[in-house]
Amino acid sequence: MNTETIEKGKSTAITSYILIVGVLIAMSMNGEDKNAFASFHIRQSLGLSLTFISLGLIISNFDNPVISMSMYLFISVLWIYGMFSAINGQTRPIPLLGNLFQKWFKSIS
Repeated sequence: MNTETIEKGKSTAITSYILIVGVLIAMSMNGEDKNAFASFHIRQSLGLSLTFISLGLIISNFDNPVISMSMYLFISVLWIYGMFSAINGQTRPIPLLGNLFQKWFKSIS
């Protein structure tokens, strides 16, 4: 990926990591002029958002603060990793799940 593509898609990529609403905003920003860098980070943040929701639904049944805090810490670390990757103009997949997100959401470009 060249630096021009990265610079054009950087704001969209960063926007995608702003909570769950950011993914939707970034998808609409990337709708007309498809940018490969932005698409990569949209897929990563969409996967993180869906992981957060699904883990939250599962863990809410346990009603244990230690388990809940562990989940929040896990997701927060991955979110920060993805955000800094977007800020630095890198396309590094999120550890553990990033390659799966790219495969599962490959139709989102």
